[in-house]
Amino acid sequence: MKDIIFLTYSEIKKKLNDGSITSQELVSAYLERIKSSDTKVKAFLNLNADKILTEAKASDDRRKVGKPFSEFDGIPIGIKDNICIRGEITSCSSKILENFESPYDATVITKLKEKGFVFFPRLNMDEFAMGSSTENSAFQTSKNPFDTDRIPGGSSGGSAAAVAASMLPISLGSDTGGSIRQPASLCGIWGLKPTYGRVSRYGLVAYASSLDQIGPFSNDMEGISDLLEILSGLDSKDQTTAKVDHFDSKSVSSMDWKGKKIGIMKTEDFNFSPDVNARYLEILKSLEEKGAELVALDFSLLKYAIPVYYLIATAECSSNLSRFDGIRYGLRKETSGKLDDLYSESRSAGFGKEVKRRILLGTFSLSSGYYDAYYGKAQKARVLIRRQYADFFKSVDIIVQPTSPTTAFKVGEKTKDPIQMYQADILTTSVNLAGVPAISCPAGVDQNGLPIGIQLTTSHFDEVKLLSYAKSLSQLDLCKITLPKEIK
Repeated sequence: MKDIIFLTYSEIKKKLNDGSITSQELVSAYLERIKSSDTKVKAFLNLNADKILTEAKASDDRRKVGKPFSEFDGIPIGIKDNICIRGEITSCSSKILENFESPYDATVITKLKEKGFVFFPRLNMDEFAMGSSTENSAFQTSKNPFDTDRIPGGSSGGSAAAVAASMLPISLGSDTGGSIRQPASLCGIWGLKPTYGRVSRYGLVAYASSLDQIGPFSNDMEGISDLLEILSGLDSKDQTTAKVDHFDSKSVSSMDWKGKKIGIMKTEDFNFSPDVNARYLEILKSLEEKGAELVALDFSLLKYAIPVYYLIATAECSSNLSRFDGIRYGLRKETSGKLDDLYSESRSAGFGKEVKRRILLGTFSLSSGYYDAYYGKAQKARVLIRRQYADFFKSVDIIVQPTSPTTAFKVGEKTKDPIQMYQADILTTSVNLAGVPAISCPAGVDQNGLPIGIQLTTSHFDEVKLLSYAKSLSQLDLCKITLPKEIK
């Protein structure tokens, strides 16, 4: 039964429902895999095996009497450490929340519980979701299962690495500027950022509220579409959720590329690595041979996406993280009795270097005399980027581009140069600024055996089209990928 961990999500779902395997057998196999492999990958911050096995047994008991909660009952799922689960530590991989036990469930957790999923918390991340490599965690650096000398991406690196290492079939992450799609690309799996407002953010510890979105990782397409159907919907606890038609996974089907207009990038305008560039051009050629019409889009505004994103995101993080003050919850450093000292010492001890950097940047851009010059201008530029995407989809059906300009870089390679690290998100941040949906699809490997990802983007709330195109893309031989069975 050890080989069941290498099955796809859809195969696992089928075997659970036809009785070929039990949830306890499945969970036990994953726990054994974690025990043998996570010492190298470091995806998990902690794991309560007894509690997980108890949940699996409860699922099996429900199936024995013919009363499963759903067809998903007993399927294991990993949870990023910034999504609240009642009674579990939710630390955001930060020392300031190291011992914070959530008193409530996030809306997405409530929905998953109603379906009977078995939770595997907590998956490592960049502290407060601020990073592109999972090197900013206060507790450990997660590694890429394809090469443990390299990063898995971030900030949802633990969520991506756990799936890529076959320690889980699916997981949840959050995406503020590419934090699902970029690690999905670097780890060779599927990762979706839904339209902003499609999935409730209630219970997601906020980094940048106008950009954050919860989304799924999976080792196949069906896991993405199933989870999106379960997670999406209007939520009275989150006023940013939209009243739109509910996503139906059964509506996803392969698309015929013939006659479709595909928006593409001019590769000479971007500094892609040679292997990423070559694979992108190969895929475009394949789509053209299938009858698609390639339309070069003007991505000139994209050069502003990084500065605009980091002004808006840091401003919102400065505001959101002001609640961690040593008074209400989280780390509290005893001081001489002065309130200002309590604030500064608690925050100094609790926050890591990157979080402090972003708080300082955000506070500066919001300060008197600089607000209009920085934050105000960034918001105006954001409107232009949103309009540009709207114009794109008047002339094309979908946008196809690389997810990341390079494959996974080595641990420590970019930590001394924050600007270089920020540039790793150049192809993903504009999607969050515009609020449109995008998915990273596996697209083979480079000459070093490292995964390459291709990003597909459609207009707001058009996830059925997005996932249908993604399903078609997955059928290309160029996009086939095999996850590593041995972690070295």
